[in-house]
Amino acid sequence: MAEADGFREFVRGRSAALSRHAYLLTGDHHLGEDLLQSALASTYRHWRRVRDGDPEAYVRRAMYHQHVSWWRRRRVPEQLTGGHRETAQADPAEATVLRLTMTQALSRLSPKQRAVIVLRFYDDLTEAQAAQLLGCRVGTVKRHAHDALRRLRDIAPELLHETERSTR
Repeated sequence: MAEADGFREFVRGRSAALSRHAYLLTGDHHLGEDLLQSALASTYRHWRRVRDGDPEAYVRRAMYHQHVSWWRRRRVPEQLTGGHRETAQADPAEATVLRLTMTQALSRLSPKQRAVIVLRFYDDLTEAQAAQLLGCRVGTVKRHAHDALRRLRDIAPELLHETERSTR
């Protein structure tokens, strides 16, 4: 009973962050929810082994592997929809447009590239931490980050302009 309580407490405390992570991996709220539920089910089955370590890292890794598995089965090409309209800096919709552009651009990356971008720049992990979580070498993380950033620049150059504007 105490194990189930510990798992419930973990889920209550970390589900919001894990849900955001799942959304960023999938680019879809519903798929993100499914991905998180699948990873939490796996975590619950192994809770005795996982609870004393880093259960959040276990769930994130499970989400990554499950997402790659789903992606391999699906392999549906996704299209970046219509152009980005220029808006004034004071326009409150600008942040929404930028967020949608980023979500669409992330959806065009491979699951591994997307996972590296999310871990490195959203979760703010080091290359070594991302490599450990993904079960690969640091050089592999660097390569995926490099390729993903280059692809993001090609897919959505307006993101680069927005970044330059926000760092001035």
